[in-house]
Amino acid sequence: MSNSPPASLAFCTENHVSLSGKADGLLKDLTFGVKDIFDIENAKTGFGNPAWLKSHEPATTTAAAVQQLLDAGAHMIGKTLTDEMAYSLTGENAHYGTPLNPADADRIPGGSSNGSASVVAAGLVDFSLGTDCGGSVRLPASYCGIFGIRPSLGRVSLDGVIPFSASFDVAGWFARDAQMLARVGNVLLEKPPQAVVAKRLLIAEDAFEFIEPAVKTALQSALGDVSSRFNSSQSVNIYDDTIDNWRKVFQTIQASEVWANHGKWITRTQPEFGPGIRERMDAASRIGSDTVADARKRHAEIKLHLDDMIGENDVLCLPSSPRIAPLKNMPVDEIEINFRNQAMCLLCVSGLGGLPQVSLPLAQLDGMPLGLSLIARQGNDEMLLDLARTICD
Repeated sequence: MSNSPPASLAFCTENHVSLSGKADGLLKDLTFGVKDIFDIENAKTGFGNPAWLKSHEPATTTAAAVQQLLDAGAHMIGKTLTDEMAYSLTGENAHYGTPLNPADADRIPGGSSNGSASVVAAGLVDFSLGTDCGGSVRLPASYCGIFGIRPSLGRVSLDGVIPFSASFDVAGWFARDAQMLARVGNVLLEKPPQAVVAKRLLIAEDAFEFIEPAVKTALQSALGDVSSRFNSSQSVNIYDDTIDNWRKVFQTIQASEVWANHGKWITRTQPEFGPGIRERMDAASRIGSDTVADARKRHAEIKLHLDDMIGENDVLCLPSSPRIAPLKNMPVDEIEINFRNQAMCLLCVSGLGGLPQVSLPLAQLDGMPLGLSLIARQGNDEMLLDLARTICD
């Protein structure tokens, strides 16, 4: 395929690579982008940072998920930008710029799978591959007005993907319609699907109360439409503790694993990090073992709590994001601390549970998209994909 990247800020230029898929398959002649955290044989993986790109050799193999898509007949158009070390939720990369949010060019696309979201929302590819640890598929899907899925922990291979935080890392994907989202799932989801029918909707009352009234109001019509597809619905409170404490448990474990994976490289290389990333890496380097042990104990309790709450035929509904996409170039304290922490209070739920979550572009506020999310028990990814088609097609 082409030796030069398409003309878009969302595609990588320094390590561009494109690949043709096989002649036939479930995804024949469809096109996709790949977040620059997946290895491609004979190409460098940039991980959103120039020092990483410079200090690492080309990959010797292609990531399993990418190869599955190629084997299914899809064509890889190029690598897409990611936030530095995949450790942000904005999409603003100090080194490579900010991919377009097609819903509003003055606003961020969300991260860290920002480039993958951008190229789908702009219609440059049919679907795209990203990763989601803390919300890096779900949040940009909401911001850009597209479909995005975080699958169950372990359902999609992470072979050939730069490790970030093993307790929460998954490979997810974006599409502009629910049918395409499900087609990709038919290729990527490993292990036999569960034959489960959704019967009861659990509405996360405390999650809806957490967001601003205007956002909650904007989601009400979509929530009513979703509720009408179920035999019954019930309001529940997700959190068995303060919402903020769930976030802290998630971020403590995440930071400790990020530093365990990449701390030696950072200490040796001393890379230049942009705002927000620099502070998070510094904080990650100083987390004590007792703090991590306490967080892991609490994590196990939270997972049991979620397993007890969400039954085999249940679907939990909550906002994908506490807001529409923020404007570009906002103060670091606001965008990287306040806004990030608020979003993580919602996004940490499925991560802590290892649960599948799909963000559906069902609402708008001030002309900007807002996602509504559905979460199911671990392994019930296909049930969510079927629901998305029923609700949105």
